[in-house]
Amino acid sequence: MEKISTEIRKRLVTMHQTGSHFGSAMSIVDILTVLYFKIMNIPSPDDPDRDRFILSKGHATSAWYTTLAKKGFFPEEILDTYLDDGGQLYGHPVRGGVPGVEASTGSLGHGINIGIGMALAAQNDGKDYKVYVLMGDGELQEGSVWEGAMLASRLKLDNLVAIIDANKLQGFDRVENIQPINTFRGKWEAFGWIVKEVDGHDHGELEATFHEVPFKSGCPSVVIAHTIKCKGVPEMENKFESHYLSVPKDKVEQYVKELDEER
Repeated sequence: MEKISTEIRKRLVTMHQTGSHFGSAMSIVDILTVLYFKIMNIPSPDDPDRDRFILSKGHATSAWYTTLAKKGFFPEEILDTYLDDGGQLYGHPVRGGVPGVEASTGSLGHGINIGIGMALAAQNDGKDYKVYVLMGDGELQEGSVWEGAMLASRLKLDNLVAIIDANKLQGFDRVENIQPINTFRGKWEAFGWIVKEVDGHDHGELEATFHEVPFKSGCPSVVIAHTIKCKGVPEMENKFESHYLSVPKDKVEQYVKELDEER
């Protein structure tokens, strides 16, 4: 898992010489690695019984593209075309762009509701696949998240897992300066979800936690994954600037070297 995560982050360094949201992509790499290589059952992107994954924080899609390529869903060479005019790899996920993208996302607060629809379909069809929805902590300020949270609890969707990338930073400030972070757990519990908090960079802890899903029968589950913005690049870790950063060409070699040394 460490090797895969490092390779994904190294690829992101080169991809983000154009395009922003570098820090947002780097913080979710370990979550994606564990989900795709240890947890989710996706024999192929079109298997009707596959688990579903929704990246609601669609601005971090470069990390998802790279994970899908590492999984073998499309050739890794396509990653070299990230954000190219007329290419397949858009700045936000587009269903049909590349295999494995379940839904077009990026308008924050919508992914959880798409996931609820998929989880309800599985329930109605007697299918046992799970639906995983990855959101940002700033995204939880969207009212549609909580409308969905109420519904998922009422429908008893215990095949639905929400994951919060709690990297503490959003577009224009620290999350805590806009909405208090210490209320996250209590809010989800008040809406009828069962909550676990984890280190979002600890592969073992993530894997063990996801294996426990559902945390309680008849209840949706939420994993609050505490992460570091721009994890793996020391000079940019936990810095607001990494949200809109494009990696300078003269920093690429340094960042790649630091990632190899960290592993």
